[in-house]
Amino acid sequence: MVHVRSTHVDDPKYKDSEQHWLNAVSDPEPLESTFQQLKQQFPEEAEALLKGQEMVEILAPLKLDAESLLAALYVPLLEAGKLDLDKITGKQSKTLIVLLRNVQQMQSIGDLQHFQHGQPDGSQIDNVRRMLLSMVEDVRAVLIKLAERICYLREVKKADEETRVLAAKECAEIYAPLANRLGIGQLKWELEDISFRYLHPKTYKTIAQRLDERRTDRELYIDNFVSGLQESLQQQGIDADVYGRPKHIYSIWRKMQKKHLQFDQLFDIRAVRILTHNLKDCYAALGVVHSSWRHIASEFDDYVATPKPNGYQSIHTVVIGPEHKNVEIQIRSHDMHDDAELGVAAHWMYKEGAAAGKRHGFEDKIAWLRKLLAWHEDMAGSETLVDEIRSQVFEDRVYVFTPKGEVVDLPMGSTPLDFAYYIHSQVGHKCIGAKIDSRIVPFTYQLQNGDRVEILTQKNAQPRRDWLNPQLGYLHSSRARAKVHTYFKKEDREKNLQAGKELLENELQKYQLHVQDANKAVERFNVPTLDDLLAAIGAGDVRLHQVVNFLKPQETEADKVERLTKRRKAKQSPKTPKSDVTVEGIGNLMMHFANCCEPLPGEPITGFITQGRGVSVHHSDCDQLKHLLHQHPERGIEVSWSGHSKQEYRASLRVSALDRNGLLHDITSVLSNEKAAVAQMDSESDAKSQSATVVLTLTVKDSDALSRITDRLRQVHGVEQVQRITLKL
Repeated sequence: MVHVRSTHVDDPKYKDSEQHWLNAVSDPEPLESTFQQLKQQFPEEAEALLKGQEMVEILAPLKLDAESLLAALYVPLLEAGKLDLDKITGKQSKTLIVLLRNVQQMQSIGDLQHFQHGQPDGSQIDNVRRMLLSMVEDVRAVLIKLAERICYLREVKKADEETRVLAAKECAEIYAPLANRLGIGQLKWELEDISFRYLHPKTYKTIAQRLDERRTDRELYIDNFVSGLQESLQQQGIDADVYGRPKHIYSIWRKMQKKHLQFDQLFDIRAVRILTHNLKDCYAALGVVHSSWRHIASEFDDYVATPKPNGYQSIHTVVIGPEHKNVEIQIRSHDMHDDAELGVAAHWMYKEGAAAGKRHGFEDKIAWLRKLLAWHEDMAGSETLVDEIRSQVFEDRVYVFTPKGEVVDLPMGSTPLDFAYYIHSQVGHKCIGAKIDSRIVPFTYQLQNGDRVEILTQKNAQPRRDWLNPQLGYLHSSRARAKVHTYFKKEDREKNLQAGKELLENELQKYQLHVQDANKAVERFNVPTLDDLLAAIGAGDVRLHQVVNFLKPQETEADKVERLTKRRKAKQSPKTPKSDVTVEGIGNLMMHFANCCEPLPGEPITGFITQGRGVSVHHSDCDQLKHLLHQHPERGIEVSWSGHSKQEYRASLRVSALDRNGLLHDITSVLSNEKAAVAQMDSESDAKSQSATVVLTLTVKDSDALSRITDRLRQVHGVEQVQRITLKL
């Protein structure tokens, strides 16, 4: 929080603020009375009360009710920890307290910014869900929070650069897109402009100076243009308000970046707005404009016929006016203007049931919030819900139609499969093809604004696993991907359950534990039942070694000493009986197998005479052996397998595969059929590349047995490579 100069009730700045802050309020008496009470109750919190006044000034033009403006007065005191909600009294206290609590919960939206730098934990997800719920419950809380953030941006103007940048990033990345999504242009522009000023001060200053340099000439030109246009409209019997509109610096910069234009090349430095009383007059006014001046076809947009996803409606055109200067003209009705500037605030008053059409407008504005709350049930995990929230609030959207003409709002880059899963899970599962405007398109086609999408289904069709591979481009939205993931999770449950049980049983036997002992791990790994835990292990969603480490008995100091002693003795003693390997011409020599290559019966071997540890037996192609023989060629000695070994040997394999459900089950099935004992298994997956690596340590009789296992593993679906490796002990 930024610390600024302390203000007291006797400060002239404080007294001057009382002269104008209620001017825009239709019924100032309740606010003024409450303010005087707060001033007496909190004489040392004048700075917070000043902020409350400022918030009222921002919210009053949005035509909010007295309760909302009253809450705005209280919010700074609540944030400063000076206000006890339980002590608020009066006839409006119950509603006011609920509204203040909702504003408090809105603070959680800031968590979304931090999610971009790592995965969220459960408490953060719950906070965001509660925040969304409060937004749906009473959208006025959103407006109050947006006003508070504008005050905060103004407040940090003289703070240090780091504080300004952090505040600007949060508002630019979180609150301005939220205001845009709710259609509240009046607050969106100020959030964007101030944030841009802090984040890019030099660019902001340059554009501001260029605007100021031309302001007098531009204002004179616009005044003359507006007068001529107003006269032309009146001659045609069109009752409309015409005026030059302010141009926001951030929007100028954004257009320069988007269209790669210089300041002098911009069309809308000179901008005019026409407000009519009905839709018919909008198009009549457009006819007057285009008949008076030549327009630039590429710069014409009709957002009345095709509104933006946030409900914005207006006709935009650019004409070549007098002196061959370009002028941008926006044409809209007064209702459209209220929607564009106030968004949901323009409709909150109809929430309790006025005209049905007006109420419908309000409901459309916040329908996406309700969708977010419902969609979390379809998500496979917390991070997918966060991806969907990011997508809904911050990403660009694509606007398409169903065959019946209903509008569907999807993230930019969505495919026909994303559309199918948006309509219903079963439509996605049974999808076999798609048509765009009666033309068959591939599943990887990226939907464009205005596309009419028809999904072709088949009763016995099923999803394909490769739909989950992001590199193939079948699915774009996390919502659709989560539904496919959930489908295969349910489909493979029985196989995963059996595979997980076998894997866990094998590991727990080493510690004299039974599978039922894993009931203690159910709560730890956040699953409802033991079967769910076993299925998660089989599917690879829960790591086997993590469960085993949680369940195995804690090692005492004495156990640790005993284990290390045994390991030391094992290393010092030969790893195989003398009968397994024969040393040519020499008998009764101490031997051990080298850890660097771990040779198996049937493979070519060579001995090396060590100092004090007898003969170490290496694979003949071992790089370490070649290095030793290069330094001491005289120590090399011929050895051979005796041909009647009954011992089992350790060998390690690395399996590289495409990550999928059931992969571990298929691998363990191969090992079970080959009767290969698994001494150790570790798996690792990479969500970004959709790949998995499984490292197996097996006990086998000879090289032929290992070759059979290797060949069988290579035949498993999705396995790309099987390599023999050596694990250093």
